[in-house]
Amino acid sequence: MSKPELDIARNLRTIEWLKAELVGSLAGLFKALIGSSEDRILDALANMILVSYILAKRLGCSFSRLGTRVENKIKANIEQGHEIERWYGDFSALLHYLENDKR
Repeated sequence: MSKPELDIARNLRTIEWLKAELVGSLAGLFKALIGSSEDRILDALANMILVSYILAKRLGCSFSRLGTRVENKIKANIEQGHEIERWYGDFSALLHYLENDKR
C-alpha cells in the first residue's frame, strides 16, 4: 500500500474508533446517571465533547468551525424560544459562559 492509501485507511479506522468511543461515552453517561455519580457523569460528558471535537477534525472540520457552529446553535435556540431556554435560561447562561467566562 502506498503512503496516501495508508493515511486514508488509518483515518477511516480512526473515525470508526471515535464513533465507537462516542457511543461508549453515551453508554457510560447512562450508567452514571443511574448511580448519580457526579464524577462519572462529568467524565462521560467531557469525553463526549472531546471526542466530538476530534471526530470533527478527522472529518475535515476545524475546531473553530465546530465552535462557531455550537455558538450559532445556542443563539438560534435563544432566538427561537427553545423550551429549555424559556424554563431555565440555560442557553443564555451557556452563551455568557462561552463569550465571557471561558475566554
